[in-house]
Amino acid sequence: MSKYNTLWEYLQTNANAQIKLTFEEIHNILGFDIDHSFLNFKKELTPYGYSVGKISLKEKTVMFNKNV
Repeated sequence: MSKYNTLWEYLQTNANAQIKLTFEEIHNILGFDIDHSFLNFKKELTPYGYSVGKISLKEKTVMFNKNV
């Protein structure tokens, strides 16, 4: 079980083609801030029907794209 499973499960319950979450929204879902290790864990998201798109440090957002 990954420390990001709560986020992956949250995304899985969403039907949108794209979901843009702020770092703060992700913190509220997970209970902790994402860090550099997020890049290593993002491959775990594929079985949940999404992939990580653009990560904007300037806007402090992460775009998640539904797999087709």
